[in-house]
Amino acid sequence: MEKTLIEEAYNQILEGIKATANGAGNQFPHYADSKTGEWVYSPYGDWTGGYWNGMNWLAAAATKDALYHNWAQKWTELLKKRIESKTVFRGYLFYYGAALGSILVGDQMAKDIAISAARSIVSQYNPKARLIPLGDEAEEASSVGNTETNIDGVSASPLLLWASRETGDSSLAEIAINHALQHVELCVRSDGSVCQSATFDQSGNLLKRYTHKGYSDESTWARAQAWAMIHYTAAYQWASREKKLLDTAILVSDWWVHHLPDDGVAFWDFDDPAIPDTNRDTSATAIAASALLKLSHLVEDEDRSKTYRSIALKSVHQLISNYLTPTSEEDRRRPGMLLGGCFNKKLGVAVDSELIWGDYYLFECLSGLLGYTRPNMF
Repeated sequence: MEKTLIEEAYNQILEGIKATANGAGNQFPHYADSKTGEWVYSPYGDWTGGYWNGMNWLAAAATKDALYHNWAQKWTELLKKRIESKTVFRGYLFYYGAALGSILVGDQMAKDIAISAARSIVSQYNPKARLIPLGDEAEEASSVGNTETNIDGVSASPLLLWASRETGDSSLAEIAINHALQHVELCVRSDGSVCQSATFDQSGNLLKRYTHKGYSDESTWARAQAWAMIHYTAAYQWASREKKLLDTAILVSDWWVHHLPDDGVAFWDFDDPAIPDTNRDTSATAIAASALLKLSHLVEDEDRSKTYRSIALKSVHQLISNYLTPTSEEDRRRPGMLLGGCFNKKLGVAVDSELIWGDYYLFECLSGLLGYTRPNMF
């Protein structure tokens, strides 16, 4: 893939960040209408606000422009009110939204906020079940109890592992590793495919697997697979002695590689019988590409490393060539919109839209490919 194509896409997203920041006020962009580019905002960041911060931290680190740093600090400060939220999804909020500021530019405020959030998250830990349940304020909390979890929640582990390294508190790492490994038993099938959600007993034993957003309880929802890929890869980067984390990252990534459509862009669920006449999910594709690029630097098998990188580059090329605005010279939409994201097909919410986390992971991929971030920094 030509460097000029990557640079052009990167700059389009930079321009999009400026446009979004100037119109967002004190809210967090969540998802946007593909035709108009108008954002649906979240006042407190929902589970996705950290990705908006993360884009600004990435931009600040690459450009050295105080504008992006100031925006990143502004929205990180706005996330402070979420430190005590009872949801395991704070892993998303504060790893990308705050810890990244410390990792990339050494921001002390971001570091302090991220560590405070990590310490709060571990207060939810269930030692008998060896995991952190979803929590009363999690996205799906209205339909589940305190013996439910999902693969999305492994997002807490990279944050806790980073915080453990920063503070020297080994209990954070122990909980993070227990949490991640327990989800292997609960959500990862023997063939490497992933089921989004699970019910467990008081000892953490699996009772049943099911899905909130996938086609069926037996299907493989693309974003669940991608979440597993990125969470176990990122966790291993901070806990490289825990080979089970790497083994899991490889297992779920190999499954993705062997089941991804030839054009490199995933359908929203790998088992939707309507394929190919159904929605793609560019956000899942971007998440997976990010994971594969990271993992390509971690695996010892040279052939596997080359395969991961090749698949990631194919996906990134497809995303920036066919799904990133502007898609033509006449396109007047906000630049840098990653179209074709599928948020919640089952509920009919934003099934063909721009999704802030899709934007983030594509931007992260481009940042790495251009050398603005080092492999396996985070």
